[in-house]
Amino acid sequence: MIKELLDKLDSVNDHTKSIIDWTSVGVAFGSLLQILPSIAAALSILWTIIRIYETKTVQNWLKKVGKKNA
Repeated sequence: MIKELLDKLDSVNDHTKSIIDWTSVGVAFGSLLQILPSIAAALSILWTIIRIYETKTVQNWLKKVGKKNA
């Protein structure tokens, strides 16, 4: 199992490994500064707003408002 995981990690290209490394550094730095929970909360709120905007109900409301303004 561990051998399979190591084989998969070896097959990842250097660019992807570099991105993962910098992301790891950013997460560690954010954790040390204790700003990561705030960022995670903000991203969670943003994601929820996007998901609500995409619902059929909201899209129907927006179509009705668009027809009234046209």
